[in-house]
Amino acid sequence: MKINKLFSILLVLVLSLALAACGSGAETPEADAEAAQEAETTEGVAEAAQLEDKVVIYSTHSEAMLELVASEFEKETGVAVEFINLKGELADRVRAEKENPQSDVMFGGASSVFMELQDEDLFEAYEPTWGSKIDGLYKDAENYWYGTIQTPVMIFYNSEVISEENAPKDWTDLASDEYKDQLVFRNALSSSARATYSSLLQQFEMAGDLDGGWGYIQKLDANTKQYYSSGSLMFQAIGRQEAGISFATLNSIIDNKVNNKIPLEVVNAESGSPIITDGIALVKNGKNPNAAKAFIDFAGSAKIQGMLATEFNRMPTNPDAIAMSPQWMGEIEISPMDVDWADLAKKQSEWMQKWDAEFKDNAKDPK
Repeated sequence: MKINKLFSILLVLVLSLALAACGSGAETPEADAEAAQEAETTEGVAEAAQLEDKVVIYSTHSEAMLELVASEFEKETGVAVEFINLKGELADRVRAEKENPQSDVMFGGASSVFMELQDEDLFEAYEPTWGSKIDGLYKDAENYWYGTIQTPVMIFYNSEVISEENAPKDWTDLASDEYKDQLVFRNALSSSARATYSSLLQQFEMAGDLDGGWGYIQKLDANTKQYYSSGSLMFQAIGRQEAGISFATLNSIIDNKVNNKIPLEVVNAESGSPIITDGIALVKNGKNPNAAKAFIDFAGSAKIQGMLATEFNRMPTNPDAIAMSPQWMGEIEISPMDVDWADLAKKQSEWMQKWDAEFKDNAKDPK
């Protein structure tokens, strides 16, 4: 009896202490996790509440690609996206609006173009949430721009016009007399064409022979049947066998080979191919800075880069997106050309003005 009575007293004491602990606010691990999750959610809502109603994007990307990113961003944040595809006129538009920016984000265009505009004080530094994951080759050291897409520019040919045996092996081959009227190219309004022509000139300059580079450009022009302001028209000309050889971004070559059934073959040039970094940057003094930063965070995320890789054959810079990318991105051999993009940014505009005024055949009307 005494033992039972003692046990009862001890049981009451244990229960009382447990109730006291609960009453004093002690939390279980599960409660702590729920509280943390609730805090994160609340913080996210607070951040979302600070976003402006819209964000304005100036871009060189296709409307289909922009539509996809815009719709996903609007679903995620509720922020309306207004985008304008400016193609080769993007940089000039951003420059013209320096005193009164009408855009918030510049999305697309070669890194050399971003470097030019950075030197003109047109961007604000911002490190996106994914920025630390990106290789230093694909971003500015001071966070003024970041690469979202790596874009090799490669020579290709129509295998029904040019045999593998007779196909060019390197860029210098394109100046050979045997390819007279077999070349069609983009004009220098295209950011990829500007970067490519300038990269080729730089190879001669680095060898101490820039004059030889201009001589090469002159021979290249002599072999060129037509320049196009539209990539689709250029590929149509190759498909109709009006010419057999050109260069373009690798994703465009694959798109036309797979989707348009053009018998195209890619050349891994002996001296390498320029690999352009398509960038994104925060426009200085834009009217919607918070929404702009959120868009940059979103556009370079693994989710979106993986989606663009799958839907548009765009090779991601975000390593987390590689696993979501199409198989061909790891199968085509690509030797990078040795390009000093920072130096190229300082010279590209001058070189391309000279190309247009003195070397490009102005009698050929761009289509």
